[in-house]
Amino acid sequence: MYQALYRKWRPQTFDQVVGQGHITETLKNQVRSGRLSHAYIFIGTRGTGKTTCARILAKAVNCHAPVDGNPCGKCPACQGMEDGSVLDVVEIDAASNSGVDNMRALREEAVFSPASVKKRVYIIDEVHMLSNAAFNALLKILEEPPEHLIFILATTELYKVPATILSRCQRHSFHRLSSEQIAEYLLQVAEKENFSLTADAAALIARLAEGGVRDALSLLDQCSAHEHIDSEAVYSVMGLAGKRRIAKMLEYILAHDTASALTDFSAMWMEGKDPTAFLKELGGLVRDVMMMRTAPGKCGALLSGSYDDKTLKAFAARLEAAQLIAMMETVQGYQAQLREAVSPKTEVELCLISLCDDTVGESVNALRGRIAKLEARLASGAFAAAARPAPSELPPEAEEVPALSVEPQPEEEDDLPWLEEPEAYDEPRPVYEDEAEPAPSFEEPLPEYDEEPERISEAEPEVPAQPAASAPAMADWKTICTKAAAKLPVALKSQLSNELCVSGRIENGVLNIQVDDAFTFGRLNRPAVQEALAATASELCGCEIRVKMQQGEKAAAVQRSLDDLKAFPGISFTGE
Repeated sequence: MYQALYRKWRPQTFDQVVGQGHITETLKNQVRSGRLSHAYIFIGTRGTGKTTCARILAKAVNCHAPVDGNPCGKCPACQGMEDGSVLDVVEIDAASNSGVDNMRALREEAVFSPASVKKRVYIIDEVHMLSNAAFNALLKILEEPPEHLIFILATTELYKVPATILSRCQRHSFHRLSSEQIAEYLLQVAEKENFSLTADAAALIARLAEGGVRDALSLLDQCSAHEHIDSEAVYSVMGLAGKRRIAKMLEYILAHDTASALTDFSAMWMEGKDPTAFLKELGGLVRDVMMMRTAPGKCGALLSGSYDDKTLKAFAARLEAAQLIAMMETVQGYQAQLREAVSPKTEVELCLISLCDDTVGESVNALRGRIAKLEARLASGAFAAAARPAPSELPPEAEEVPALSVEPQPEEEDDLPWLEEPEAYDEPRPVYEDEAEPAPSFEEPLPEYDEEPERISEAEPEVPAQPAASAPAMADWKTICTKAAAKLPVALKSQLSNELCVSGRIENGVLNIQVDDAFTFGRLNRPAVQEALAATASELCGCEIRVKMQQGEKAAAVQRSLDDLKAFPGISFTGE
């Protein structure tokens, strides 16, 4: 029966573990010295060897004859744990056994001594999936465990594990492996498996594994169907576009060639390329260019290694850091939307359109990228106004549209009746003596009147009435008082606004103010107050206004004098 490569090549000793020497050496020394902890917690990303090291440690502590801290693999204990016949080493998946009842059962079972080995070992994988109640149930036995008991916890999300659990465990952090380490290991496995694996293909698989050996072995297993495993075979199996086509796509984006970018992606789509993998590769290229642009001297360890330095430097010379940040933001935004997109192809097409046309983006980073691009062009002196394309380059529809004339076209008078001149008024205008006007002609007989018309007095000639439009509609008494208050003392402001005893009204150019209170009348009937009110009213009305102050009936009543008051019996004044 065929066995997957990641299972077939799972390390059996600490020395076979790749890239985790800082952990394997510590565990080997503890096994040699016998100074073992009762609880361990292994932390790291997927495929870095957490569960593998936990199994090796379980074998080493129970091995009858360990070799330099490694299990021998030949004693009954090692062989029994390998084939699963030893029941004292229990591996639990916390994702499917996360309840408090599972931890209570474990706690009740853990107190019993092991039957066939020295130590009872519990390996709890993905321990962060336990519920709060389950963690509380596990905490008691972790706090005071029996001497024959060892717990090995493994997790990829340390922040989800309570601090009370972490404080009782010995912590070991597993690192991601470098691409060089994984590629070297893949070449060794391919040689023993008789695979024809090229160095470029091994490096490509190592980069796709993102630091996990298990993922790298799974990818190699997937590509082993090809007799000769090279980079093209890996691209074909994984549905990747390839670094050349991705670099060409970025060239289209920088040239603002939206049509070519969409056409090239459509061809990739028909070839079965995964949209998510396409955006991931495009984002990886933009990231490498950004590293080359921002840290050109020390970016060797930061680059993914998918592209040569010459290509990255060429792109970095044409792009500003703000532009690269805006591009990364766009790619990652659409990459996140692909998970719930109805049409992944449409999402990628929208992403390419946004990248090719930088004026589409409305984010702050997109605006900064455009500004940085303009500043770079101004600094280099290569800035020029965009020329209008020749008529031959315009679409046919644009050539047929006539140019609009700036001058307004004349209109027929019948079409615009509201522009006609208004008819002259027939009302007679008064004639003054100083005007030189010819005497009217009396060729026609004058109409006969039954009664003689009233004659206009020569002493007081009639003044023509002003048009209604010029009436000071806004000059009401309240407005005058409000504006005149700035020119008057504070005490007079409250007296003017007292509507119960003071009122005003403009008639025929005169502001008539009526005051019903004798005291208030005395305060307001002063030249300074009247001048301030007249100036304010004239300013609001646009013509000269006079002020006329008069007393009301209450204020005009004659007050009794002091002698009249003395005439009343029973009234006396102090001091007399």
